[in-house]
Amino acid sequence: MKIVTARLVLREFVAEDWTAVFAYQSKPLYLRYYPWVERTAVDVQNFVQMFLAQQQAQPRLKFQLAVTLKATGQLIGNCGIRLPEHGALNADIGYELDPAHWGHGYATEAAKAIIDFGFTGLHVHRIWASTLAVNDGSVRVLSKLGMQQEGHLRENEFFKGQYWDTLLFGILAAEWPASE
Repeated sequence: MKIVTARLVLREFVAEDWTAVFAYQSKPLYLRYYPWVERTAVDVQNFVQMFLAQQQAQPRLKFQLAVTLKATGQLIGNCGIRLPEHGALNADIGYELDPAHWGHGYATEAAKAIIDFGFTGLHVHRIWASTLAVNDGSVRVLSKLGMQQEGHLRENEFFKGQYWDTLLFGILAAEWPASE
């Protein structure tokens, strides 16, 4: 599977991608919003292997794609959509980028393409996402996508010795704009 946008190519992961993923998942800015305090080469190899296994599932329920720059092919993150079961009408999305590429609109561009695939390719009715309330960048991305904040879950995540609030966002197929 491959999705091409104006500046990005979202493609299937390959085993060799772990080195590029390791490079950004090792950065302190990346780790700020995750339970991990560090990532090892083995952790990241297993992370990429999980995506490779998802590609082979029948029926396929999880579509986590490598986000690469169209101009250079450089892997800068991943973005995906996940169905809870075959035939589900709801799906969730998630994305992550190398902090070196934050603030350039890449997360919004990738997530827009994944949402469009969810509505036009998977024919779901509703797509949702959650983010830590303190992750202002992710909140901005979800808002730019036209997703509505549907909930604020107080202290429902615990990691790094503290509780974290999360925000729930959602969008319906009828609210999604037609592809440009």
